[in-house]
Amino acid sequence: MSDKYSEAIAKSKVLADDAAVKAAVEKILADHFEENNNLEVYKFLFNTIDLTTLNATDSPQSVAQFTERVNAFDEEYPMLNNVAAICVYPNFAPIVRTVLDVTKVNVACVSGGFPSSQTFNEVKIAETALAVDGGADEIDIVLNVGNYLDGDYEEVCDEIAEQKAACRDARLKVILETGALKTAENIKAASILSMYSGADFLKTSTGKGYPGASLEAAYVMAEAIKEYYEQTGTMVGFKAAGGVATTEDAVKYYTVIKEVLGEKWLTNEYFRLGASRLANHLLSDILGKETKFF
Repeated sequence: MSDKYSEAIAKSKVLADDAAVKAAVEKILADHFEENNNLEVYKFLFNTIDLTTLNATDSPQSVAQFTERVNAFDEEYPMLNNVAAICVYPNFAPIVRTVLDVTKVNVACVSGGFPSSQTFNEVKIAETALAVDGGADEIDIVLNVGNYLDGDYEEVCDEIAEQKAACRDARLKVILETGALKTAENIKAASILSMYSGADFLKTSTGKGYPGASLEAAYVMAEAIKEYYEQTGTMVGFKAAGGVATTEDAVKYYTVIKEVLGEKWLTNEYFRLGASRLANHLLSDILGKETKFF
């Protein structure tokens, strides 16, 4: 039986053949990686980082200290733009909001039963609303992969839409968990459903339990974002997360997004990298010496 969700997916012209996607990514990198592998791009990429701590050992004290390092960065490296956001569990939003002195760094929170999305929908909505009340500017939720794989697209979309409403003015990033979806076909469909439901950003992965970001997933997501923009005029952001640890990794994602989506997406309003280790690697390459600031 056809429905509006299946129809939206069926109408899409986004490339979803795994071998063809892999070849397209390889060609982009062969043609354009070297031109982007430079100091100015490194500086830009540093400013796109969602600096992340999502550990069982996180505490009010450790999160406050984590936030203080971001404050200190502005003082120690005034010539560089700071990270884009600090990403924490939702209960720590008030801590980050209170301690953070840097105006251009946002507060981001994972929510909605992160990282599995396995809890009551009422709990997901309450968690998101509480995070926003606590000071979150951005909310990162996980697509209900189980419902998606069952073909229950309506439930998947309703969950996202309800959490989008709970965000109020905060921006909603939907994590597709591409390592669990596995195929280009699934990643394409999940991208379309998420944008259909109000996602402000598509994000690759949680970095917990499944393979993290891949360039092939990024390519499919970017093509879906491009198609959606052409159809609606709405720009949806892209975030790679889970295993993006080195400067080389970061430049590869930058290159794919630049070639598929163009210069308009090359701001930290629409391009993000979720990372904990990447910041020090990029900083080391920017400064030309090993630096462990964060």
